[in-house]
This record gives sequence, C-alpha cells and structure tokens, in this order.
Amino acid sequence: MATPLTSPLSPAMSPAATATLGGNPDAAKAYRAAKAKAAGQDFEAVFLNSMFQQMFAGVGTGPFSGGQGAAVWRSFLTDEYSKSFVKAGGIGIAPQVERELLGQQEIR
Repeated sequence: MATPLTSPLSPAMSPAATATLGGNPDAAKAYRAAKAKAAGQDFEAVFLNSMFQQMFAGVGTGPFSGGQGAAVWRSFLTDEYSKSFVKAGGIGIAPQVERELLGQQEIR
C-alpha cells in the first residue's frame, strides 16, 4: 500500500510521522511548529539568495572576470551568505512566514 502524499506542514500528518510521535497531540503540534519554523527559514534563505545574486550580478565583468568557474563559485557563495544571514537572525521574513503557516493550521 502506498504512503499517502501529504505536505510536511499539513494538519493531516503522514502515518510514519504519527507513529513516530506516538499519537501525542502536543508532540504533533510541536512537530508542525518545528516544520513551520524550518520552512520559514528556508523561504527567507531563498529570498536572500535571490537578493545576493542580484547584488553580485555586475561584479566581475570585464577582461579579468574569472570566467564560468567564477560564476559557479559565486552562486555557491551567495547560497552560503544567505544561509549564514538566516542563521544569524535574518531580516525578519522567517518569523512572519512561520506565523502564517501556523495560522493556516490554526496553531497559535
């Protein structure tokens, strides 16, 4: 029998997640809150990565730009910058996304 596809943030958790939490409603609520927090941080990291890529778009143009290798390295650099910004507290997007996700699930 196939496992039903559910979002990691949906109120109806997968059977594996329910079994892991032992059917405890408080544990299920904490699980969803942790997943919402992670999703908010991931969203903020993606947003910041996009901002950093735009910021670095004109850097390195010219005869000594470094070529394609520098462009690939720069994408890794902006990804790490965005992750470190979020880990250091971010710019305030992650908590708002987390609140909205939890609000959609009526978990406040």
